[in-house]
Amino acid sequence: MVHLNFANSIRRHVECPPVSVEGETLREVLEAAFQRNEKLRGYVLDDQGSLRKHLAVFVDGQPIADPFHLSDTVPATATIHVIQALSGG
Repeated sequence: MVHLNFANSIRRHVECPPVSVEGETLREVLEAAFQRNEKLRGYVLDDQGSLRKHLAVFVDGQPIADPFHLSDTVPATATIHVIQALSGG
């Protein structure tokens, strides 16, 4: 099973404890999490179904390559972290 963790900064806005779900792509994993917590979808995805710009996702410590389609392959025993992205200059 894939372990999906959300940063505390996200959990302040929406209840989303760590979950273990199945899925072969990041989209499948997230959809499995959304089935358990539909409120989470609107916080993680924009109206086009892409990752919101203020979030970053790491699969086994590596940033995802496809924040638009969420097609990154996820190993069966992966750990995924969803965190708030920082910007500035």
